[in-house]
Parts: sequence; structure tokens; C-alpha cells
Amino acid sequence: MKVAVLPGDGVGPEIVAQAVRVLMAVRPDIECCQALVGAAAMRAGKAALPDETRALCDSSDAILFGSVGDAQLDGQPFERRPETALFSLRHDYKLFANLRPVRVYDGLEHASSLHAHLIHGLDLIVVRELTGGIYFGVPKERGVRQGVAWAVDTLSYTAPEVERIARVAFELARSRRKRITSVDKHNILQTSRLWRDVVSEVACEYPDVQVEHLLVDNASMQLVRRPRDFDVIVTENMFGDILSDEAAILCGSIGNLPSASLSSDVSVRAFGMYEPIGGTAPDIAGKGIANPTGAILSAAMLLRYTAGDEENAARIETAVAQAFRRGVRTPDLARDGDRPVTTAAFGDEVIAGL
Repeated sequence: MKVAVLPGDGVGPEIVAQAVRVLMAVRPDIECCQALVGAAAMRAGKAALPDETRALCDSSDAILFGSVGDAQLDGQPFERRPETALFSLRHDYKLFANLRPVRVYDGLEHASSLHAHLIHGLDLIVVRELTGGIYFGVPKERGVRQGVAWAVDTLSYTAPEVERIARVAFELARSRRKRITSVDKHNILQTSRLWRDVVSEVACEYPDVQVEHLLVDNASMQLVRRPRDFDVIVTENMFGDILSDEAAILCGSIGNLPSASLSSDVSVRAFGMYEPIGGTAPDIAGKGIANPTGAILSAAMLLRYTAGDEENAARIETAVAQAFRRGVRTPDLARDGDRPVTTAAFGDEVIAGL
């Protein structure tokens, strides 16, 4: 296997370095090749997604991604911002299925903003449609008409787009607790009416899977009211973006969470991009204290979904869980009495646990 490693900006290089260390510890045969992306590439006088970086991705089996973004460029038009690299990768490699597992590890219950008894044993996964919806719909414009500023974003879906992401969710549910919650805004949006109709049609092919439909506002409330009742949540692009970040904080830190963006169903080995969802965290970048858990677990997902190596994926996940049970904490998870460790030290502990 060959993996394109794109650390990016902020804490990306620090946490991705630990993910690569762990990946090499279990699979030294994998070739990891690094390239610039995002603001790091722009500071070198290149595009946010340079041609050489795209060529590396073209020749690789998977992408291990860090984060992109620079607050100094936030005022620029979107096409001149680092984030364009991320959207281009998702679109150009047809990475339509975004998987975001959320798990509360033993010993971290009190790091959550919710009471421990509500989230003990929490284990859910958000399946987000990633290449359609309002983020990619056209027209997408902003301007002035008759002296009045205006803007428009287009929310659009086709039945095949909904069907393929629904199948990903149902296949995942069959390997888990056989429960799906489909989230939409059926009472208002035509796209959500299409979404619910198509998901209901696909559900007929999976009679062993229990299906629940929730409006997005109700789903956001139920996530904090009864989070352990959820198994697989499937939803469209914008709703998935919001709900997965809400679910992330249930486990105590957004730095704990990995993700996989896949180009095909989970039943086959897929080209994918694997990334932690914590963002660039510029306030702690360069301090060596960022939580690398999400990046390390993203490497485990790479092994599971692209390499087809369930054994070593599980080894990494078990080593992370053991580190938490031993009381190993980065500062974002440390509480009174805990002695926080550095980013690299957390990587050391995970490797030791292997």
C-alpha cells in the first residue's frame, strides 16, 4: 500500500506525525509519502492543493489528512482559502460517504459535558453524505441587487445520491446493533421528503434493521437527552456536519474523533481519505499538547476500510483504549489530579500498548 500523508495546518502536522508512527508500528510495509496542502502550501507559493500533491494522491491507495485553515485568510474569497483543498479532494475523488464514529472510552466518562450515566458505553456512528447538498449545490452566489445585499446557496439531491449513502448506513448497521436513525427536515424541505422516501425504500431490503426517522431539530435534542439509544445515524451533508460535531463533544473532546471519507460501500476495499475532525486548533499549534487520538484512530480506519486489515485496526483501537484506562491524558481531557502528557508522549503510550 501507498498512503499520501497531508498534514496541513495548525496542529495537523503534530497529530498526523503520531498517527504515522502508530501506523508504521503495525504495518511497516506501508509506504507513507508526505506532501503540502492548505495554508502550508500557500505559504510556499503554491495552490492550496498543489499539482504535485494531487499527483501523489492519484498514485496512492488512501489519504491520511490533518487539517487546513488559517484565520489570516478567512476574509479571502473561498477559492483563495486553504479549505478549498479539502472540498476539492472530497469532490474530485468522489468521497461521498463520511463515517464519524463516536465512542466514550472507559475512564473518560467524566470528561463529557453530560452526566456519566448518560454516556457510559456510548458507541454510535454518524454516516454523512459528503459530496451533495447545500455545500456543493449551484447556484451559489452573493451580490447586490438594487442596493440590497443578497446571497443564495442551493440545496439539491438526487435519488441515487440518497440511495448510495443509505446503503452504506444499512450495511454498517448490519455489522453493529442493527438500528438506523435517518435525520431530515421532512416537514419543510422538498429534499428531505425525497430523502425520507428513498431511505424508506432502501429499508425494505434490510428487514433485519430497525429504522427511525427524526427531524433534525429533534435529533439534535435527543443526542443530548438519550445518546446511548443511537447506533447508526444517516443524514445529508449540512445536517451531518452539525450533528457529528455535537456528538463529538459527548465523548469529552473533539480531538478524540476520527473520520473516514470513502468512495464506495464499506463492503469493499475503498479509496478513502482519513482525518481527525478536530480542526487546526491554532491556539495550541506548535505547543506539543494537541490530542492525537483522532488522527491515530483515523489510521486505524484506514487499515479497516482501505487495507482490509481488521486485525491491526482493532489492535490500534485497543491500544488507545488501554492508554485511556491507564490514565493517559492530553490536556484537553485532563481533570483535577490528572497529569497531562504531550502529543508525542501519548503516541508513545499507544505504541507501548501495541
